[in-house]
This record gives sequence, structure tokens and C-alpha cells, in this order.
Amino acid sequence: MTRYHDELNHAQYEAVTATNGPVLVIAGAGSGKTRTLVYRVAYLIDQGIAPERILLLTFTRRAAQEMLWRAGILINSSCARVMGGTFHSVANMLLRRFGSTIGYGAGFTIIDRADAEGIINLLKSSLELSGPKKQFPTKRLIINLISGAVNKSVELDDLIYQEYPHLGEFAEDIARLRGHYQSFKVDHGLMDYDDLLINWRRLLAEHEPVRAELSERFSYIMVDEYQDTNLIQADIVRLMAYRHDNVMVVGDDSQSIYSFRGADFHNIMRFPQVFKETSIVKLEQNYRSTQPILDLTNNIIRHAVEKYTKNLITTNTGGCKPYLFGARDERAEAAFVMEKVLELQGQGINLKDIAVLFRSGFHSFKLELELGGRSVAFEKRGGLKLTESAHIKDVLAILRLLVNPVDTLSWNRLLLTIDKVGPKTAQKITAAIAEAADPFSALASYPAAPAWKKPISALVKLFSELRRPEHTPADLMERALVWYQPVFEKLYQDDYPKRQRDLDQLKTIMAGYDELQRFIDDTTLDPPEADRAAFRGEDNTLVLSTIHSAKGLEWQAVFVIGLADGRFPHAAAMPGEQWEEERRLLYVAATRAREHLYLCYPRELMGNDRRFKRVGMSPFLSELSPSCYERIESPQQIDSMFTIESSFSQEPVSTPKKTARRHVLDDFSRGARVDHPFFGVGSVQRLSPPKSLEVSFDRHGIKLLHLDYAKLTILDD
Repeated sequence: MTRYHDELNHAQYEAVTATNGPVLVIAGAGSGKTRTLVYRVAYLIDQGIAPERILLLTFTRRAAQEMLWRAGILINSSCARVMGGTFHSVANMLLRRFGSTIGYGAGFTIIDRADAEGIINLLKSSLELSGPKKQFPTKRLIINLISGAVNKSVELDDLIYQEYPHLGEFAEDIARLRGHYQSFKVDHGLMDYDDLLINWRRLLAEHEPVRAELSERFSYIMVDEYQDTNLIQADIVRLMAYRHDNVMVVGDDSQSIYSFRGADFHNIMRFPQVFKETSIVKLEQNYRSTQPILDLTNNIIRHAVEKYTKNLITTNTGGCKPYLFGARDERAEAAFVMEKVLELQGQGINLKDIAVLFRSGFHSFKLELELGGRSVAFEKRGGLKLTESAHIKDVLAILRLLVNPVDTLSWNRLLLTIDKVGPKTAQKITAAIAEAADPFSALASYPAAPAWKKPISALVKLFSELRRPEHTPADLMERALVWYQPVFEKLYQDDYPKRQRDLDQLKTIMAGYDELQRFIDDTTLDPPEADRAAFRGEDNTLVLSTIHSAKGLEWQAVFVIGLADGRFPHAAAMPGEQWEEERRLLYVAATRAREHLYLCYPRELMGNDRRFKRVGMSPFLSELSPSCYERIESPQQIDSMFTIESSFSQEPVSTPKKTARRHVLDDFSRGARVDHPFFGVGSVQRLSPPKSLEVSFDRHGIKLLHLDYAKLTILDD
């Protein structure tokens, strides 16, 4: 007990030792929520609770593994008997054991988004909903609609008419397509991500004996990032705890930013109503940021309409105020970020400790050009997962058929890799072998055409070899890759050397598994990232990331760009829940910074009509108290303009009245980049007021600055 007292602050200790009854932990950004969960697991076991009775639900497998590993270190135990994992991975485990209760065998295959889209494509064709003259919605949009209705717990028709009213004429056909999609999955032993949650809830809601058994087994339940749960997940937590109320959920209402995935902000707000007599503990001591940064983030969320009131504080001393920079346009914004990044590097901060965050991926386009021009290494987050690549899915199709021979999606994919076998032929073969008692024998006896008889025979031989019981998963991968290599080089002849690295990475991952089914499940439920930076030999790169992808991470210095009215919040955000989520998005971005925070916005943006228009700062910035930040290049500084002295001559140059175009407008500080029609491009070296100043706008709305006899100092490029 002394250790828990000494190593936790008062609020953390209160949360850790509240063993019985429902507990809601409101964990502010950087307040040690992971530490709290780790110590809570250790404390329960220290109190004599059997590890098997503890269930820890997280949103990434890595988070669960790290928590249990750290808890094991605390109490000299691996905590291996604690059930920890994501909602989907725990659902997978339970459904393989109890799935027969709702009509599923243990050998079902889990499909990812790309697989689901492939099924939709096949069904669209068979239902004659696609064709050269038909404007039916794409497979991606159809899956978005089907999955969105599930995760948001709304009717499909309602979702279409609320969010996609222009698709109203297709509503009936989309509903029909969904019905065939559900039947296809059941017939072929498939479950998508949504099915895992739906069927787990069904299992609990419809079968009291199973519900009782699971509630008795898991008498202590903990949920991380509860603000990110959807209604189905909230129902699962409630049903799993129906024999007891020993549920601790940890989250931050101020960081609920995933409604587009179905996350329901109100789950965390109404938890005390669902679980009566809930104890609420607030973690407000921040271990990440300096107090000036926290003062600003507190100020951002203070304006939220609905929230658990909290005030983040820290014992970290010192630190400068966050900076607010209003750039002329996106090009000037990118130049400012570039110069500040170089300046931070000069202070000894590594590139990997600096991040530039933005609301949408295209907002960093100008910055990427600037970084490329300066040869600065950067990594943009949010690309494809390793297992989403076509060549990796080819290999996985082989392995998936070993655990589920009736997986027609994998059969179809594999057959399409064979030369001379087109979609129609692949579907005919797939249909024939799917109806057989032994699909592998059916493939061997299928009357192959001369053009593809040899490769079919090679495939039959491959499966005959792979189905031998003595092979380890690593052996299976090795043999599958031997067969696939010539196919791979032919299919992807333009860039197969680059793709080869992904196959090597997959082989390395497979080496860590002793069970094929677990490997298949893990690569689908929690697919690994393709480690592109490592293959390029880069270990010190600037991070560019959407704010959604940056949640849970931190850097020494953070730039948030594109904070302009109409861009942040998103132009389509309406007052109400959407608006409030955008506010929380800014809060998440700002709380990623440890020591340095820069909030940037362009004053001019190109509109849909391809014309520049003046814009103001984000309304969320306008709400902030000016005492929370230090402004760089504020509009009021226009009256103290600079002079430029040409580097072509050491003597000051006097010039008649000239027009300084918009690249000069806001570059008033030493070292700023300048593009002037008379003096050219360079960096401002010396400042002094002009003889006279006149501001006007041209016919395109571009701000013009007229300098009369100004001395202009410039360092030529």
C-alpha cells in the first residue's frame, strides 16, 4: 500500500483503490490514465482477485499488451491470465467459443474493409446494379452506409436521407444489396468488424446462460478511452456487468472526436445514469505540457457547451506561451513553419520530436512542397496498413483458405492471380468448389482449360503441401511465398522490388506466431503498419499528421496549421454536436505539445471559384483570451513596416512608389521570406518604417501594399 501511496498522485490513488462499484475516471490529456489502469490491474491482483476474473478492454492491441506487461513488472507476474485486448479481439475469442449458440462455427473468417468492398462489387454485378450506363453508388460508399448505420445505431434509410439525400432514389436497392451482403457472409462463414460487435451483443442479450457465465467470470471490467465507444460497445459493457457493477471506465469527454466512426460522446456523459451510484474521479494533474500550454488548452475547452468541468495543472516549471501566427496565405504559412522547424532544430530539438497537425490531409500540401524544396525528411501519417496492400492480400488469401476452405472471397482472389483466368472464369471455379464437401479436391478435379491447366495444377500441389500437419506457421509462409514469387513479379512488374519489402516484413511478423488462426485474426483485427521509414533508412523525420491520427501521441513541439474560419471548424459543421466536436478536435491538437505550440492560419484561401478570398481566424481562436498566447505578425503591426536594402549593392536603394504584392503583406519580422516584384525573392534583414504607407485591394481581392521611398533590405537567394 505504501508503494501505491508513493507512486500515484491523490486522484490516481483514489481511482486505483476504488475496487467495487462503478467508477468513471475523467482523465485529462497527459494526466497518466495509462499509469492509473496499470496500477489498478496490479492492485486488484494484490488484493487477491484472480487475474482470470479481470477484463481490460482497449482500442489497440498494443495498448492492452503494454498495460499488462507494466502491471506484471509491478507485482512480479506476467499478468498473462488477465483477459486484455480490443473489443473486436475479445469478441473474436468469445464468438469462437460460444458462436454456435447463435449459429456460427468456430472456423469463421474475419474480413477487413477491402474484402467487404470486394463482396459488394460481386453482388452489385450479380444483382445487375452496376454497368457502364448505371450511376449506382460505389462499393466504398455502400460499405460506408452499411457500416455507418450499424455503428451509429440508426436505420439505413434514415442515414441515407439524413447524410446522403442525393442517394434517395437508390435507397431501396441499397437495402436489397445489404440483405444479400449479410446472407453472403453467413453462407460463407465470414464476419466483418461490425459483425463481431453485433454478434457479441446478440450472444449476451439473447442467451442468459452465456451472459451469466461471462458476467461471473469477468467480475472486474475496465474500459480505456470510453469516450470513443459506440452504442453497441456501451451495451456490451452493460450486459457483461449485469451480475455486478464493478466497472471502471476511463476517458476524456474533451477528446471525443470520432463520431464519424460511430463513437457516441454521450456514452461517457450518461455513464452515471446507466450505472447508479457511480463514483467520479478527475485526473487533472498533467505530466506532459508546460503551464502556459495548459492555460490555452483549458481556455479552448472552457467554452464547450456540455462537459465534465476540469482544469489541467502541472508542476512543470517555465515554458513560453503558445504562439499565434496569421500568415498571408498557405504558402506563407508553410514558409513560416519551415523556418521555425529549422530554428527548433538549431536549438537541439530532433525532427522526430516535432509534429505539424492539420484537420484534413490536403491541408499540408503547400508545406509538403516547401519541405521537399528544402530536402527536409518528413513522414505523413495515415497511409495504408500493411495488410491493405494488394500483394499482401494475395498471400493472406492462401493462408486464410487453410483455416476456412469455404472462404469464396479468398478463392476468387487467388484464382485471379493466375494468368488467363478472368473474373467470369474465377467465379465459375469458385462456385463449383464452394459446393463441394472438400473444396481442395474439387479444385484438383475441375476440368481446367489447356491455357491454365498447368498453373491450376501448381496451386493444387501447393495446397497439398501446405495441408500437411507438421508445418509451423513460419513454414507455411515460406512455402506460400515460394509459389507466389513468380506470380508476384509478373502481376506487379512495374514496382515489385519496392513491394518485396512488404513481403519480407510479413514473413518477419509471421515468425512470431505458433498458431495460424491467431496470425490470421491479428492481421485482420489489428493490422501492422508498413514500416516505410525504416526501409528508407530514415529515423529522424518530421511528422505530418491529421489530428485524428495524432490522438494519444505527443511531441516536444507542435504546429497546428489551417486554423482559418471555414476550414476549422469544417465548413459543413453546423452549430450543435458537430461544432462541439470540432472544438474538441482543436483541444486534442493543442494538448499534443510538451514545450512549444504554434497555432497558424492563412488570411487568404482559394475558394471553389479558384479566386483568393480573405478569411479570418477560426472562431475557436477568436474565443481565446489574448493573455493565453503571444501573437506573431499581428495585423496591427502593418503600421511598423520594414525596409529592404538590396544585397546587389551595399548602399540603401531609394525606389519610387512600388506595389508590394501579397507575398510581402505579412512578412514583417527579421528572417521572413519575401517575394517582391522589384527586388526579387529573399529574406528580410533590416527593419525600418517606410516614408508613407497605403493599403488597397486589386480586382481579385488581393491585398496590395504601396510603399513610398521605402528602404528595403533583402538577402538575395
